[in-house]
Amino acid sequence: MSASHRRLHPAWIIAGILVFATNLRGPFTAISPLLDTIRDTFGMGSSEAGFLITLPLLTFCIVSPFAGLLAREYGLERALFAALIVMAGGIALRSTGPSWALFVGTAVLGGGIAIGNTLLPSLIKRDFPSQITKLTAIYSVTMGVVSAVGSAMVVPLLYAFNWQVSLGAFLVLPIVSALIWLPQLRRHSRPSADTAAPPHGGPIWRSPLAWQVTLFFGINSFVYYAVAAWLPSILVDLGYTQGEAGSLHGTMQLASALPGLLIVPIVQRARDQRGLAVGLALAGLVSLIGLKLFPLIAIVWVSLFGFGIGGAFIVALAFIGLRTSSAQQTASLSGMTQSIGYLMSATGPVLVGLLHDATNDWSTVLMVCMAMCVVLAGVGLGAGRAIHIDTHRPTKQPRLNH
Repeated sequence: MSASHRRLHPAWIIAGILVFATNLRGPFTAISPLLDTIRDTFGMGSSEAGFLITLPLLTFCIVSPFAGLLAREYGLERALFAALIVMAGGIALRSTGPSWALFVGTAVLGGGIAIGNTLLPSLIKRDFPSQITKLTAIYSVTMGVVSAVGSAMVVPLLYAFNWQVSLGAFLVLPIVSALIWLPQLRRHSRPSADTAAPPHGGPIWRSPLAWQVTLFFGINSFVYYAVAAWLPSILVDLGYTQGEAGSLHGTMQLASALPGLLIVPIVQRARDQRGLAVGLALAGLVSLIGLKLFPLIAIVWVSLFGFGIGGAFIVALAFIGLRTSSAQQTASLSGMTQSIGYLMSATGPVLVGLLHDATNDWSTVLMVCMAMCVVLAGVGLGAGRAIHIDTHRPTKQPRLNH
């Protein structure tokens, strides 16, 4: 860590990273157990309801390429603080009641999450270059645990109050995070151009390895958001109550956090990550087959899905740091991965809604996601190679401790 970045104790910086991570998934995915209620309230079809999940993903792909420019102008710390304020505004707006506020607030929330998703890896790369994999895993675990609690919490809050209160409860996360993040704002030395990613083009966009990392992220996100958005509705159609479906959705989110406890030592010991990427993709495939054939033990399949696809998400995030050789490259690859990857994933919830409206069952949906898991495994063979984007030379695995 450079001298200009030592004004805060590293433990406080890590704490700031972790509390920031609580905002990056839970406020977004916890709407899924409420989709049926929201559909009934506003008379929406499945595709319209799916657009509530797609909307922030589209915002991700629009905003992500410009997050690096925001960091260059104002600094990483201030850009991330601004993201928290934007997220708080989005959560507050979508909880006010009208349908327009629900959609606009969801889009605003997505903009804040996009900035955080893009810049947090750069902050870790800059301040903790030897602990990229470890910190990526830890903040991914944090995201998963908070998402699990949120998914399990929203249905009881719905029964006790209404869907607006259920969604509004997440406002506490960015507010508390902003308070903890405030000391970071003292670190306002003139930001380096290293943190700026071009909004489009540039050498990294012509790298085959960069595209493999981006596709691995995008396909994994497609499968995750397509299933996560509609899992409660799928489970209700399979005979589970709305409360049970919400709890199982939370179980899936919790299971997605568990790989973070196991991925770090595997990445450390492995010569590359090809076997790990393929294995996690195939775990997602098996879970979807199991849910289709043996729905009575859904808890097994949603747990396996969360573990497999959640683990692949951690690996995808780690690839951003492991396949680059500087903070500038990390920011560039992060912007490319987030924008293109989330554009791909944005089609998932709407496509699932359209398929369900057309077929009136979930079998076709599950089979499409199974096929995508197979493709994910193939892409993982390329993205998992231990090489850098710039020279394609073998990379050294980062140490997990200073």
